[in-house]
Amino acid sequence: MVGTNTLRAAKNARAFTVPAEELLGYPVEIVAGREEARLIYLGVAHSQADDDVARLVADIGGGSTELIIGERFETRMLESLHMGCVGYQQRFFPGGTITAERFEQAYQAAYLELLNIREAFRAYGWSDCVGSSGTFLALADILSAQNWARGTITGNGLRKLRELLIERGHSDNLESISGLKTARQCVIAAGTAIACAIIDALAIDEMRASSGALREGVIYDLLGRLQHEDVRERTVNALLTRSALPELHARRVEQVADALFTQVKHTLGLDKQHRELLRWAARLHEIGLTISHSQFHKHGQYIIQNADLAGFSRETQRLLAALVRGHRRKFPRSLVETFPDEQIQVLTNLCVLLRLAVLFKYASPLDGMPALRMEAATGSYRLRFPEGWLKRHPLTAAELDQERQYLSQAGLSLTLE
Repeated sequence: MVGTNTLRAAKNARAFTVPAEELLGYPVEIVAGREEARLIYLGVAHSQADDDVARLVADIGGGSTELIIGERFETRMLESLHMGCVGYQQRFFPGGTITAERFEQAYQAAYLELLNIREAFRAYGWSDCVGSSGTFLALADILSAQNWARGTITGNGLRKLRELLIERGHSDNLESISGLKTARQCVIAAGTAIACAIIDALAIDEMRASSGALREGVIYDLLGRLQHEDVRERTVNALLTRSALPELHARRVEQVADALFTQVKHTLGLDKQHRELLRWAARLHEIGLTISHSQFHKHGQYIIQNADLAGFSRETQRLLAALVRGHRRKFPRSLVETFPDEQIQVLTNLCVLLRLAVLFKYASPLDGMPALRMEAATGSYRLRFPEGWLKRHPLTAAELDQERQYLSQAGLSLTLE
């Protein structure tokens, strides 16, 4: 289940998502605007010819409009603008009344939004233009039924539709317009105004309509994860590369965290998705150093939680950010407890595994990792070392003792043997 602009904007989104998840048995993944744009492009790209020309894709939703330039299955530019046919209908055509003045206000508001991206998009350029999803499909049907275009969307056809809508004067008077479905009557004026602004601002001559969009993009993205083409892996690796931090540290912590995870995953009820989350957090645990050495775990949390990370839902980003925030110093009990009840224990366990793995970041290169044995239960963790190892490594022993105190303050137990 994927939630878009309505759930992004709603302050009380959980009033819907919690009962929805309980009813259907799957989490609602609320995606950021640019992630929605990426998924839309993926759906459109798989429904078009597999050529290597630059393609512009536009999608007018209920609360936002996504614009993407891509080549084949890869995006080059992504934008999500705060304008949609439902929001604009309520704002500019309240009660369903359609006038020239209201249409012009909606058009100008949409054009102003497009000014933010017009220059960059037109400078990049494209050879093919596609409008996806409901609004553009509806517009293509209407223009074709009126013989104003041949299965495409043009500026001239949209201007004729604009005049027809103004002439009818109200959404209740649109039922006789050929090609317009009843379900689209109440939002077609707003959708037309936004489409006119897109056509004019980006100087589009002609646009084809595509049925492939977000739904298909989500399916192809999930298929990619099954076929070892997980875009989230690419995103994490790209973020690590851009940070210019020592990848050796990140990979070392990831290896130790993965080894500990393997030993306790069954007793702690952890699965594949938890392992992925732990590995990504290990790779990015030092990302906050790109801002400052002081409190870098907090900077890392901010970066991960607020960045546009392709492939990630907002909730997954929040979980990943919490792990990075909690990998050092005081255990972030208050942060962990802001998550839903069913996630608190899982997040606590993953956080402890990451914290322990980080402690061996500098010890392991000297004479290798000890043959650690780990046991765990709810709120209790036990590490068994080879005989005499802790005595031969007093600095690591001191750090582990400090960690034991941090965990104790959070009501957690760490035993060293």
